[in-house]
Amino acid sequence: MAVWFACFFLLFALAEFFDWVKDLALPLPIYILGGAFLAVASNYNKLMGSYFSETPNVIRDIIPTQAVEQSNQAVVIEAPQPVEHSLPASEN
Repeated sequence: MAVWFACFFLLFALAEFFDWVKDLALPLPIYILGGAFLAVASNYNKLMGSYFSETPNVIRDIIPTQAVEQSNQAVVIEAPQPVEHSLPASEN
């Protein structure tokens, strides 16, 4: 019986809370600042990771690790070759 009372109280409290939030109105600058904060917070790793890394992520991904370890030799990076795709012949 206590579980029923707890569930009823919890659902009643949630319904009243959402009813209260529905009537809550904030000024536009609060929404703009909140959106900016969420954008910065969601991209924090990308933003701060690029400032503190020794080499940019693009260069680190392009150069193979063996080429980086052999720093006394010239690094040659071959451009990827285009792949030719052919469609199967249609059967008539």
